[in-house]
Amino acid sequence: MAPILGCIADDFTGATDLANMLVRGGMRTVQLIGVPDENTVVPEADAIVVALKSRTNPAEEAVAQSRAALKWLQDAGCRQYFFKYCSTFDSTDEGNIGPVTDALMADLGTDFTIACPAFPETGRTIFKGHLFVGDQLLSDSPMRNHPLTPMTDSNLVSVLQRQTKKPVKLIQFATVEAGTDAISAEIEALKSTGGGISIVDAVLDSHLFSIGCSLSDLALITGGSGIALGLPENYRRQGLLGETGGADAVPAVSGHAAVLAGSCSVATLGQIDRFKADHPSVGIDPLRLADGENVVQEVLDWAREKIPAGPVLVYASQPAETVRAIQDRLGRAEAGALIEEAMAAIATGLVASGVRRLVVAGGETSGAVVSALGVAGLRIGAQIDPGVPATVSLGDEPIALALKSGNFGGPDFFAKALAAMP
Repeated sequence: MAPILGCIADDFTGATDLANMLVRGGMRTVQLIGVPDENTVVPEADAIVVALKSRTNPAEEAVAQSRAALKWLQDAGCRQYFFKYCSTFDSTDEGNIGPVTDALMADLGTDFTIACPAFPETGRTIFKGHLFVGDQLLSDSPMRNHPLTPMTDSNLVSVLQRQTKKPVKLIQFATVEAGTDAISAEIEALKSTGGGISIVDAVLDSHLFSIGCSLSDLALITGGSGIALGLPENYRRQGLLGETGGADAVPAVSGHAAVLAGSCSVATLGQIDRFKADHPSVGIDPLRLADGENVVQEVLDWAREKIPAGPVLVYASQPAETVRAIQDRLGRAEAGALIEEAMAAIATGLVASGVRRLVVAGGETSGAVVSALGVAGLRIGAQIDPGVPATVSLGDEPIALALKSGNFGGPDFFAKALAAMP
């Protein structure tokens, strides 16, 4: 049977976040890494999530990758499509959320979709079109200092309107609070008056269920993973999906363990401090990398001595002011590339030394690691923390992976993830 839902995610941790939500709803889900080629066998699953590394690429590259992923998913026979981006709407004024949405709408021949990055379970809510992170407006949150996509405007209508020529409207809180029928009526009204893209308010998980249930007739849905809460029930009503049992089953994996952290988010910095208190750890200095020092080999030599006794932590994460100073000296893109390359090489060396259980913090870092390891796809298991599932790579020599968005997880996430891995 062909997959029901085909998803395109603009980074790797965002892809696992969405896959986690679908598994929780009872959909057997596989995550594929990068655009599958024409010889890739369509996995047996209810949902397929294609994980791209396109969030911070030039817009034309992000569009090309996303369109290629959509074409593969269409050929695989999917019935509905989902473009997933971060719950903090990470982007620049040029994109990539708007340009990719426009391109996917054109390829699918649809003139209307929604945009809803809300995820109340992790503190992301939308009210009057403004995105909140916890109790703070997005523009007042730590995201305003993000090294690649600083978010200084919390009004998602205006943010998205700067990225698209389509009209951007708002489905307001009062409509969402009134329930699925009211949301469906508003969507039909918007379709009849020119279509476009509508930001949708959502403050509670119950709002996401109501919104999701109103989307069964849309060819394309865009948003954060939270909006997927209401989708599995649509497919059950249509007779496409059975009950929930067993969707999170993955094989067990044994071997040494390590944590790699590249995110500079406040949440990840706290997780590093907590894990360092009880486990061996080593930091990576990008200035030493830039000077050509063999930092990677130093880290691998250190880790090989430590991993037989238990998990180790390798981190490049730094507070915002330190990151800015490094970027001022090396350049933003250059500093990021140095760290990603180093983390990818370290991950490859660790696996060669017997590590089979890896926790990776940060979307860019996760993308670099799974690419370097040649991971073609992931089977999605049970949730570790909101937005982060345990996963096991496809193939003959599986690796257990927990790929975490920088802002996700509690202070003890690293230890919790290692304990939860199959």
